[in-house]
Amino acid sequence: MPNILFKIFHIANYTFREIIKSKILINVLFLGLVMLLVTYVAYNFTYGEASRVALDFGLGTLSLSSIGIAIFIGVGLLSKEIESRTVYMIISRPVPRFAFILGKILGLIGVLILNIVLLSILTLTLYFVTGGSYSALIGWTILFTILESIIVLLVVCTLTLITTPTMAVLFSLMIYISGNAISEAKLTLLVKKTPLLQEVLNLYHFILPGFYKLNLKEFVLYAQNLELSYLLNNFCYAIFYSLFLIFLSIFIFERKNLD
Repeated sequence: MPNILFKIFHIANYTFREIIKSKILINVLFLGLVMLLVTYVAYNFTYGEASRVALDFGLGTLSLSSIGIAIFIGVGLLSKEIESRTVYMIISRPVPRFAFILGKILGLIGVLILNIVLLSILTLTLYFVTGGSYSALIGWTILFTILESIIVLLVVCTLTLITTPTMAVLFSLMIYISGNAISEAKLTLLVKKTPLLQEVLNLYHFILPGFYKLNLKEFVLYAQNLELSYLLNNFCYAIFYSLFLIFLSIFIFERKNLD
């Protein structure tokens, strides 16, 4: 068991370092400069709202960039290893397939978390410098952004194992968009008047991720209050859904023909 854990850690560390070497974190520098510019404009042209603009733009940038990076790095989960034949050498050492795929996923998650932490520090710095006040919901929002991007990453990784990279990206974007819109869709008049459509959406809601549960930005900016039970329920939902996707990826990869 310790030997397996060492192999998983080694693969995760190698994956993390390889992605960092690809200069993907230049994204943080570029977005940081954009955030500084937007905050400067807000500070000079808005009265009493500069901190809210900084937080709004910062959290939005944080979410979009993390989703973009999740899709970008997730789609390359195995493609490079298969093209360079690296995966065959690793698995033949021997390294169990589950250890290989789990190590790869953990390494990708590490890159995502690092990106979000760096952008979060910059966002909070600009927010407090422009007069923002502390709210526990801000911390929850950042945590949920991490969980949201991890689920997107795992969705992409899972789809990459069963389809082409291009299709994996398209399906992942569709799942992400619909996962954010399904809550509002269920409230429309058309859905309420169509029982069959209600059943379809309920089935979708049961199987596929409800990303709207992890979007707290509106609450942070306006409501400034949420029940702890709501936050904990959605946190547990994200954790269990992530674990489900990890086990699903392992299950698929164990049976995947790499020839």
